[in-house]
Amino acid sequence: MSERIAVVGLGLIGGSLSLRLSGSNDVVGYDADPGTRDLARAAGIAVTDGLAAAVDGASIVFVAVPLSALSTVVGQVTAAATEGAVVTDVGSVKSPLYAAVRAARLGVRYVGGHPMAGTERSGFAASDPGLYDGAAWVLCLEPDTDLSAWLRLATILTGIGARVVPSTAADHDAAVARVSHVPHLLAAALAAAAAEAGALSLTLAAGSFRDGTRVAATAPELPTAMCRANHDAVSTALGDVVGRLMTAQDDFGPLIANGHAARLAWYNRQARPAEIPIGGHMLPDRLLDLGRHGGWLEQVGPETLSTMTPEPV
Repeated sequence: MSERIAVVGLGLIGGSLSLRLSGSNDVVGYDADPGTRDLARAAGIAVTDGLAAAVDGASIVFVAVPLSALSTVVGQVTAAATEGAVVTDVGSVKSPLYAAVRAARLGVRYVGGHPMAGTERSGFAASDPGLYDGAAWVLCLEPDTDLSAWLRLATILTGIGARVVPSTAADHDAAVARVSHVPHLLAAALAAAAAEAGALSLTLAAGSFRDGTRVAATAPELPTAMCRANHDAVSTALGDVVGRLMTAQDDFGPLIANGHAARLAWYNRQARPAEIPIGGHMLPDRLLDLGRHGGWLEQVGPETLSTMTPEPV
């Protein structure tokens, strides 16, 4: 069923989402930057010149602004949103935003979200309607989450090809510290160490350097904001990684072998399908259990959820 959807923030994530959703929904976008609004209009997106106009009448609102502005803009959106609207976001750290939303006692149905689909590029010009094909998209399930709102979002996101992963905000933040935030720090450290080693190192740099430092090309303010916002989880994860590296100074072999096995296990994971009936007070617990075991939703049906769960390694 078609929804009226507002997308606030039309950079890489919001722009890609707007392009993908516009084929089957009534989509209106807004961005604080006039140049970005012009680019989006030229690409065929309906764009307003004010946030309130974009949000007015929308049943679903995606907030896709930088992490540093997220709590402020979510507050502005909820103040302008139509009663009963569902508000979600795409921020890479969830716990601080949940704390802000609860403290403000916002009168909307909020569901935190995070697509694992970014690239080192940014801005509407980098938008790609295929960005979410097969991408994991976390939707947070908290004790105060409106389950019907959660399922509406899951329906939309699986409809654009994303794999919806149920998670609590705390579990999400701990996980992304290891698979997203610390990799940004490691990439930055590798790039800086190579540059300081001199011209010969940079001339010899090839595939392993390119792949290991790809995300260091991201605009610095983005990883800086997310690492700061997720400071405790990042510090814990970074301590684990640094500890492994320090231990390996005496013998590199075990670390390399363990990393090799872990990488192959991740790459070769196989998943099995299952159905979860919609309804019953245990559904949130079953969804969170699915997420904690690495599973995801592929489709939301009238009575059941089609899921996939990785086989044990």
